[in-house]
Amino acid sequence: MTISRRGLLGTAAAFSYLPLARAEVAAIKIGQMNDGQTDDPDQHIYVNQAVAEFTAGKDLTVAVLQANHQNKPEVGVAIARKWFDEDGVDAILNVPISSVALAVSAICREKNKVALFSGAGSSDLTGKQCSPNTVQWTFDSYMLANVIGGAITKAGGQSWFFILPDYSFGHLLVSETSRFVEAAGGKVLGSATFPFPDTPTDFSAQLQQAQQSGATVLGLCSFGSDLRNTIKQARSMGLNRTMRFAAFVMFASSAPILGLEAAQGLLLTETFYWDLNSRTRAFTDRIRPKKPTDIPASLEAGNYAATLHYLKAVADMGVASAKADGAAVVARMKAMPTDDDCFGQGRIREDGRKLHPAYLLQVKAPAESTDAWDVLKLVATTPAEQAFRPLSEGVCPLVKS
Repeated sequence: MTISRRGLLGTAAAFSYLPLARAEVAAIKIGQMNDGQTDDPDQHIYVNQAVAEFTAGKDLTVAVLQANHQNKPEVGVAIARKWFDEDGVDAILNVPISSVALAVSAICREKNKVALFSGAGSSDLTGKQCSPNTVQWTFDSYMLANVIGGAITKAGGQSWFFILPDYSFGHLLVSETSRFVEAAGGKVLGSATFPFPDTPTDFSAQLQQAQQSGATVLGLCSFGSDLRNTIKQARSMGLNRTMRFAAFVMFASSAPILGLEAAQGLLLTETFYWDLNSRTRAFTDRIRPKKPTDIPASLEAGNYAATLHYLKAVADMGVASAKADGAAVVARMKAMPTDDDCFGQGRIREDGRKLHPAYLLQVKAPAESTDAWDVLKLVATTPAEQAFRPLSEGVCPLVKS
């Protein structure tokens, strides 16, 4: 499929992709690894937007490949090895699911390639398992715990119950949130897990435990369809009458899918919302013709912004130098200030953490909404340096004391 000289798209299944449609060899290849769980399966649109904007008027050709890691680390590792060893990929992007991202990060370090994570949330990626080849862009478990857990507890949500997927990210998120809840004077009354990735569609057992706990806040640590199914069941069981719902990994695009009647009042955290300011609206105006029915959220914005900043570093170094040394590209990305329409000005810290403000948002009631995309209202803003874990607490071996 040819989309342009500078924005060729290779579409991949788990282990293969369609060859480039033109004989011309791409100077840079980006492999975008998805999971099939996110609200927007067309993540390549945002990557291609960044490619098109950056390469306009430049003699640079970029190819974007896609693959689905099926929520399995071993599949993600196999894709990464094939991309690097056979397909000449220079950087891997996105990679939702922390367990997969941690495994892929290790491969990128082994092969000296670049990892740009927008969809993986484990703060270990910039902590004890940080890498000189990895940047974590959009969110992480510490930020989510900090912005949601602390704010809701201070606002009166003193008792919590968590429902979480039974894998590393879910447990890390609950652990970190519990710390913020207790520091703000609240209590954690319990938690219930569900299997992952083979998730059930019935969450009634977990919700009954939450209801019986007497907690006033229900912390929902799932995402995508799992999160939406949990919220629908919770409302049908009447938990919304006694509990406030806090969704840790909910994107703006989920609100219209759920419907404002079901989602109204729900609190969530995003690092991007399309209607925050003139720059976020300008970005959305450029994307909207390509995705007229889907609201871009932070994950999509992260893919766009990470791609844009990566290409800036490639251009600054020169293509040959960038292809030869992934760690050097990441070092150059850290040395260059970030600036884009999705997140504004920011920087990438020594541990690979991209810093930008975080926003506590609330789903609007139907009467408050003016159109299908008007779904969230801003409750509070946490500045970039306060939103994410302090560098001194991350135990990243790359950080010199």
